[in-house]
Amino acid sequence: MNPTIRSVVIPVSDLVAAKSVYSALFGAPHTDQPYYVGYSADGFEIGLNPNGDVSEGPVAYTDVDDIEAVRATLLAAGATESSAPREVAPGVSVCVLRDADGNTFGLRGK
Repeated sequence: MNPTIRSVVIPVSDLVAAKSVYSALFGAPHTDQPYYVGYSADGFEIGLNPNGDVSEGPVAYTDVDDIEAVRATLLAAGATESSAPREVAPGVSVCVLRDADGNTFGLRGK
């Protein structure tokens, strides 16, 4: 698999208010849980995270085959870790890194 950005997760401070806005734009969510609300925008995942840091803004996640290998390569290239890999679904892990300017980006993979 080539690295491809397939999702963005938006931290929100008021999940009910955010869900109202994003449901008006994307329709009913495919996942509606207290910890995550997810929408499909023509196959692109838009997620709302009530536990995220709203001051950091949305995080775009790139799908990769081997999250540990890609993470190690990026850390060696100068990225820093904002959050270590964690499993968010069976067989799916995510982590968040920062580039040299402090911009956040995520990895999603196995």
